[in-house]
Amino acid sequence: MLELKIFQSKGENELFVEQSLQQLTPITSDEAVTTVTLDENQTFQVMDGFGASFTDSSAYLINQVLDNEQRTEVMIKLFHPQDGIGLSVLRNPMGASDYARDIYSYDDMPELEIDTELTHFTISHDEVDIIPLLQKALEINPEIKLMASPWSAPGWMKTSGSMIAGELKREYYQVYADYFVRYIQAFERHGLLTYAVTPQNEPLYEPKHYPSMLMLPESQMVFIKDYLKPSFVKHNMDTKILCYDHNWDRPDYPLTVLEHAKDEVDGVAWHWYGGDASAQSEVLEAFADKEVHFTEGSGGEWIPPFEQAFSNVMRTGIDILRNHSKSFVLWNMALDEKIGPTVPGFGTSTCRGIVTVNQETRELNYTLDYYALAHFSKFIRPNSLRIDSSSSCEIIRSVAFRNTDDSFAVVLFNDSEEAKNVAVKLQGEELLTFRLASKGAISIKINN
Repeated sequence: MLELKIFQSKGENELFVEQSLQQLTPITSDEAVTTVTLDENQTFQVMDGFGASFTDSSAYLINQVLDNEQRTEVMIKLFHPQDGIGLSVLRNPMGASDYARDIYSYDDMPELEIDTELTHFTISHDEVDIIPLLQKALEINPEIKLMASPWSAPGWMKTSGSMIAGELKREYYQVYADYFVRYIQAFERHGLLTYAVTPQNEPLYEPKHYPSMLMLPESQMVFIKDYLKPSFVKHNMDTKILCYDHNWDRPDYPLTVLEHAKDEVDGVAWHWYGGDASAQSEVLEAFADKEVHFTEGSGGEWIPPFEQAFSNVMRTGIDILRNHSKSFVLWNMALDEKIGPTVPGFGTSTCRGIVTVNQETRELNYTLDYYALAHFSKFIRPNSLRIDSSSSCEIIRSVAFRNTDDSFAVVLFNDSEEAKNVAVKLQGEELLTFRLASKGAISIKINN
């Protein structure tokens, strides 16, 4: 006998609400039924999971602004598989990003001074807020995987002499590889294993108002092939190396890197700020043994809340997974009421966090991104296997997985302007029928 567990979102005032089969809106007899068919005989990628980033700003807000009771609540609601939404992938900026209270690396030096032996290397900054929260998250959910991405090398390694803009100097490629090794070793001493790294966040974007570093594909392939991977091998590190870490609109970048450093690269990391998720499949077709990861996508004021913004996360999240990604990671875990803090000189921020922590009132709120992520992370658990799901009408978007306990997880989104009749079938057997609200989402767990 099948057992169903269901969560549904019907709009801003009814988000991720648990419902029984009897509480679902029944189909109407005068309209066609869209059938979503699940086929466990066709399988695709194994999931690592879903998550966001403990940026310096996010970690500060959760660890220092919230009180103990609030901090415990939010960590449980973010990471606990039963009492929360079970987030299981965290991407850590290596040093300052745009969402940090100041600009810092792990080896800052006075102007015109260098430290090629990395004698001044320290992760003391992260030991205040970031590391305690990572340790707490892992305590709550031991299945969490940690990724790491730098926004910039230390300024003294770069042509700009600063963490703002510029490129990595060729004479410091080995030193920078050693910098990655030091980072991984330092975090491991805190019980934190680094699952994967990328050499550079958004390597084709060189903003002048927050840490950044231009790294063209020709440079990245040399850095990975001749320096980073050999350094990992030398130190017996099995941390994965993901190339690119930028938008869908430039698949030529990872294709170039993989052509010349195929054996040294484990996969490709993607962002959603340009292009289409089909780029993930395009590169996978050329390099079928490489992993696909989605490592950053932020909601923000450029997409009006609520409906359009919620729909964007649901629609795009399903596309990301249907295009073979093993992970779906949004951006800041927390931001404040002013959409910050940001680095000095950043200007106006427009991004949205998973939660909002008001620095003046200490009020804690969960944003639409939290509930959208919940539709995926609650039932699609780590190491689940994506199975085929096909819809008789493409306006009902779907993705489905088989978990390691043999349960099935199905996420559906009605991308039309009208409510639709929906039937879900598994191996030809109809499991349930219901009416799905316009721009509504539903997550279904099917236990055998």
